Amino acid sequence: MTSFLDPVIAFVSAHPWAAYLTLFLAALLEAIPVVGALVPGSTIILALSALVPGGELNLWGVLAAAVAGALLGDGSAFWAGHRSQREILGAWPMSGYPGVMAQSEAFFIRWGTLAVFFARFVPPIHAFVPITAGALGMRPIRFYGVNIAAVLAWALAHVLPGVFAVSALHHYAGFPHHEHIGKHLWILAVFAAAIIALGVWTLRRRQARTGLRPGAGPT
Repeated sequence: MTSFLDPVIAFVSAHPWAAYLTLFLAALLEAIPVVGALVPGSTIILALSALVPGGELNLWGVLAAAVAGALLGDGSAFWAGHRSQREILGAWPMSGYPGVMAQSEAFFIRWGTLAVFFARFVPPIHAFVPITAGALGMRPIRFYGVNIAAVLAWALAHVLPGVFAVSALHHYAGFPHHEHIGKHLWILAVFAAAIIALGVWTLRRRQARTGLRPGAGPT
């Protein structure tokens, strides 16, 4: 993996536009069924985010590229499942991964709306849950309401660790870095925690209000 990433990082360091495009494509491909299980999108995003403290890349540009790619990938997969319904789950290329498909379907049926949020952080089924949600009849407004929050939290969780780590290295080693990044990092970290907490609280409150329990299926 290192031998693959090293030339990529070297190239995008000299060509920022390529870095943002790479981030977008990594997030997009990681969200596509089957392809997402093969493309090291999370690793690429984490590696490129390390270029932010040195000024090679812009923090907001990195986040925007990752969020846009993930939203487009998840949304496309959901609509493919929504249009084709359940028959798409047994079609090629998903038919070549019966174990992962069964795991994804069981995960979604058990957790319903919660599955869309937390699947973003659970490889390899994160690439299969959106299409499963569409195929099993989840309403688009509900899917996007949860998916947008999940993607925002996912992007922050993948970008901030690399930025924090390299920022700390720059600080203790005396390397040049952008001072304003620190304030933005803490704001985004709090924002990420708030998104996750709000998502969990909202879903639990809804479950308590409607009497929905894990195992009740999608809504």
